[in-house]
Amino acid sequence: MFRQTIYETDRLYLRILKPNYFRQVLEYYKRNHNFLKEWEPKRPRDFYTAAYQKSQLKYEYNMFKRNKLVRFWIFKKEDNKLIGNICLSNIVMGNFRSCYMGYKLDNDEINKGYMTEAIRKVIRIMFEDFGLHRIEVNILPRNVRSLRVMEKLNFEKEGYSKRYLEINGKWEDHVHFAIYQDSFEEQKCAETARKLIFESNI
Repeated sequence: MFRQTIYETDRLYLRILKPNYFRQVLEYYKRNHNFLKEWEPKRPRDFYTAAYQKSQLKYEYNMFKRNKLVRFWIFKKEDNKLIGNICLSNIVMGNFRSCYMGYKLDNDEINKGYMTEAIRKVIRIMFEDFGLHRIEVNILPRNVRSLRVMEKLNFEKEGYSKRYLEINGKWEDHVHFAIYQDSFEEQKCAETARKLIFESNI
């Protein structure tokens, strides 16, 4: 299970937020409204209100405590700016131990490697601390940036579904990706070996 509510990488903090962060979350969604709407479901009319975001954070924190959902909010260490989130949903344990993952980033922070860095850490948390076996991600075929993230993190392409999710009022095709705990461990061992070889040659 989760050991803490704040994690970190070289450049980022990953925080599981309580409702008192609703102002920062609301500001994030407001400034990225036009950028995100191409990639997300249509939002209810009250989505961009303090009351909605406070209620949503309360709901998600309760789901986190029940080990059903966890959303890691991404903050830059250099200025503590909230720049996105990674959500693990439909968490099922038992002999399944799997979940879905979705993520979004601030328009001003794309192409800087932040999402790859954050997802790499989240994968480790979910496999090592939480005990999952599999994480699935579904991506629009035109979302080239997200497809590159999947490639960099060695997710396996597992399929293609037509009209899979309703995005911005339209049923859209999606590409299915997944990563598995045993494959992730093999990647870690390979990276460690490469690092040791590099250091021995310095």
